[in-house]
Amino acid sequence: MSLHQSIGSRVRRAMPALLALVLPAAAMAQGRHLTAQDYARAARFMPYNTEPLVDHDVQKVHWLDDQRFWFIDHDSSGDHYRVMTAPTGKVAAAFDQRALASALSKVTAKPVPASKLGITGIQIKGAGRYQITRKGKRYLCDLAGAAKCSRVKAHKEPGILSPNKKLEAFIRHWNLWVRDVATGKARQLTFDGVKNFGYATHNAGWVHGKRPVLNWSPDSKEIATYQQDQRKVGDMYLVSARIGHPKLEKWKYPLPGDQHVLMIEPVVIHVATDKVVRLQLPPQQRLSSLCDELSCEDDGHWDDVQWAPDGKTLALVSTSRDRKHEWFRVADARTGAVRTVFEESVRTYFNSGNSGVGAVPGVNPVAWRYLPASHEAIWYSDRSNWGNLYLYSLKTGKLLRAITTGKGNVTQVLHVDRRSGTVWFRAVGRTPGVNPYYEQLWKVRLRGGKPTLLTPKRCDHLISPSPDGKYFVDACSTPTRPPITTLRRARNGRILATVARADLTRLKAVGWQAPEQIVVKGRDGKTNLYGLLFKPTSFDPHKKYPIVDYIYPGPFIGSLSTFRFEPSHYDDQSLAELGFIVVAINGMGTQYRSAAFRQLWYGDMGDNTLPDQVAAIRELAGRYPWIDLNRVGIWGHSGGGYATADAMFRYPAFFKVGWSESGNHDNRDYETQYSEMYQGLLVRNANGTTNYDNQANELVASHLEGHLMLTYGTMDDNVPPENTQLVVQALIKANKDFDMIAIPNARHAYGYATPYITRRRWDYFVRYLAGNIPPKSFALKPWPWN
Repeated sequence: MSLHQSIGSRVRRAMPALLALVLPAAAMAQGRHLTAQDYARAARFMPYNTEPLVDHDVQKVHWLDDQRFWFIDHDSSGDHYRVMTAPTGKVAAAFDQRALASALSKVTAKPVPASKLGITGIQIKGAGRYQITRKGKRYLCDLAGAAKCSRVKAHKEPGILSPNKKLEAFIRHWNLWVRDVATGKARQLTFDGVKNFGYATHNAGWVHGKRPVLNWSPDSKEIATYQQDQRKVGDMYLVSARIGHPKLEKWKYPLPGDQHVLMIEPVVIHVATDKVVRLQLPPQQRLSSLCDELSCEDDGHWDDVQWAPDGKTLALVSTSRDRKHEWFRVADARTGAVRTVFEESVRTYFNSGNSGVGAVPGVNPVAWRYLPASHEAIWYSDRSNWGNLYLYSLKTGKLLRAITTGKGNVTQVLHVDRRSGTVWFRAVGRTPGVNPYYEQLWKVRLRGGKPTLLTPKRCDHLISPSPDGKYFVDACSTPTRPPITTLRRARNGRILATVARADLTRLKAVGWQAPEQIVVKGRDGKTNLYGLLFKPTSFDPHKKYPIVDYIYPGPFIGSLSTFRFEPSHYDDQSLAELGFIVVAINGMGTQYRSAAFRQLWYGDMGDNTLPDQVAAIRELAGRYPWIDLNRVGIWGHSGGGYATADAMFRYPAFFKVGWSESGNHDNRDYETQYSEMYQGLLVRNANGTTNYDNQANELVASHLEGHLMLTYGTMDDNVPPENTQLVVQALIKANKDFDMIAIPNARHAYGYATPYITRRRWDYFVRYLAGNIPPKSFALKPWPWN
């Protein structure tokens, strides 16, 4: 044997030992090649594949009036549009779908299948006449004779319709106008609006658009809105990628610590006379008492303004910049006179409700109500450590009584019957032994007494009340049980009719399995945390599986926004199919639990629920021997992207692989409404440090040890791209290896619109956490609603 052959032989014999030094043991043991068929099996459980396989899954209905609602009943033959009449419980076809499909095909010059009309909005205009919304466009359709549809003219300035549906208010050149719906004729209401000091401006920095924010009076004669002063507010910039000179986007975007932020001057506009009455208040902070935008549901409704039924007065709630103080005020719509009725101060931050992102559509998400007829107001507060309702006198400003007491949170006030003095509300955590995230419907007398539970079954109840509050539709489900949807009487909760009963037969036929509901202890070893665990359908309890933690740290919501039925929670089951255990756990510091739980890490956003995630995964690994605690990955988007990078930096020995999408990595570079609510006002110390240093990912980036992918959209107008770039700069300075994808011209929510990113994330965990080899360039199909 030659010297060369001898050395080569020794190297080959030593290679396994050398590889063991540089590769995880699991990668050495597995290292298998995944195929396109493996990825295709995983893709079967993407939401766009699983949702069409659930028959009769009716979780949302749409009320046409006080007695009728429409809904889509889907089965193997397609979508069926139905209308139920509440007093009788009878169901009928909403319209002739074949005739409507034919008419839509003609007006759109594209084939529209009767089984998949894609209609998202219906208004009945008369016998056989409908206004429908399809793919963001509106059509008037007459099916009484020869079916025909015509396109409703779309105005370039989106507006807000008046209650009588005769007028539409919109913004033009920084002023407010109204348009006659029947004729299209427009009329200017305000005349002193100028650039960056305009009326009804829809700009909170992180969200901005052309649609106004305002409230019509019940009689459609007045409009409550504001003139927004953003003239001195700092600008945000984005530059597009294209051939030739790039396009610059610029808009007003306040940041923590800025001296000048968005301010508003509330006004009442009398539509018939164009008279503008300024409320007698100094300029107010442009803040919501509940969320980080005046219109929490982004529907143009100014949530913290409520009109009296006669339109003579209105109530409004104002919020201090630090979110620690609220003022309840009543204003005269004719004179502009304002009276402060009562106030509330808190230690951390105030929320006028607990609805997170799950508010019932069409119902004001804030949990306070103006009751001028009885000279009272319903007020929400968590002063008792739980979100309860309180009754105040409008005459004296004094607390009259607690409407609800005890543990559990009111999440949303759905209806107030002023005659009977009864309030209906959604709540969580009020029933012992029930998952504290399950929504239930209750009613209680304003004069006090024990609340009545109207939906006692142990499940999450998605409620859709009728406009007059006499009926409600209840979709009862859990993460493992599909919904049973019923029509019920609001007075006593009695079931009047079954709307639909979901059927999973077709879904199970493709191998679908439900996730496992899990309960683990938090960082303190005492507090119960709730989550979901996903296993591959080929699960073998004798194997060891790497675990991936899907994270969203809130604080306004957790990794799981609800605990109702979803055939797919994002792509958790798909990722599990590739050989992982996937978990999603609501950590401490997130919504729906006690005030102490929710506000645990106020002023320390770098916490990100990570101590709870680590404790939970360790507990699960102790409970289940098939979880490999040496192979832990984590991923998330937005706040979850922030938390993912934070996890890789603060727990480098625990989290080995992270995929961080569009994170707000330093909230000094994110919008004031969110950052100052949860971290407090920016304080700069004499030594150059700040109270925001404990949440800045770039300051701990040098601790990275594992594999980290950073992604962001270059046109992200929610979380500015420099959030990620600050982390990149710090990693380069620390000489750390990392991966990055900048998606040209993508906005914030690119996850669904960019299947490439989803596939690359699968590849990343397969390669670096499981130690396997992904198939080359597998093509996931685009989401059908993009």
